[in-house]
Amino acid sequence: MITALRDLGTGSRLLGRGFALVLGNRRLLVRGALPALLTSVLLFAGLTGLALTAGDLVAWATPFADDWSQTWRVLLRVGTGIALVIGAVALSMVLFAALTLIIGSPFYESIAEEVEDRELGGVPSAQEIGWGRAAWIGLRDGVLLVVRALLWAIVLFALGFIPVLGQTVVPVLAVCVGAWLLTIEMTAIPFVRRGVSLRDRRRALRSNRAMTLGFGIPVYLLCLIPFAALVVFPAAMAGGTLLAHRFSAGAPSGRR
Repeated sequence: MITALRDLGTGSRLLGRGFALVLGNRRLLVRGALPALLTSVLLFAGLTGLALTAGDLVAWATPFADDWSQTWRVLLRVGTGIALVIGAVALSMVLFAALTLIIGSPFYESIAEEVEDRELGGVPSAQEIGWGRAAWIGLRDGVLLVVRALLWAIVLFALGFIPVLGQTVVPVLAVCVGAWLLTIEMTAIPFVRRGVSLRDRRRALRSNRAMTLGFGIPVYLLCLIPFAALVVFPAAMAGGTLLAHRFSAGAPSGRR
């Protein structure tokens, strides 16, 4: 337990170092904020539309409850609405990260490279990714992770129907799942620069789940604040580079 708590704290401190790096360097901050701005507008518009239509969607999905007593009908539909929003947010965060990294791959590669050179002494035999390859890797990994997020969203939506559990445990589980998938995305570029495949990236992060979640959960929660991603995303890329460096010794290299 003590080790897990220490590793959670280490993951959070790596994110904190990422914030210190980008807030202390305006060029890094602006470079990472531009792609996040475009994606944030799209994400915020989508989630706002979902929030405005959630009541109608829930009523359409639960016609069998029309004849129930008002108490049970309201409980069911409130629980369903919560589950719908939780699933949509978990999916949208991963989609947001994937789209932002595809759009801004040259910007984020430059952030990772600068952090590695300044803080880590560079990466021996680092692979130059380039926009085309980075976009392809981002698209491929993004599709795989969005599929996983979609499957989890379905599971969380179903669990949301369970009284009490659906309104207490499920939101916590949704945050952990979203944080995990988001961390896989945020460490993509620094891991790829080291020649680490997606499979080995996941394996490396699984080697210390507590540290991974200690990094990913604050990123996930902060990104829920409208337009906070303009600062969070560059910081997460810098912190994710530090996290990837810490894990890379245990991650076998392989071609992408």
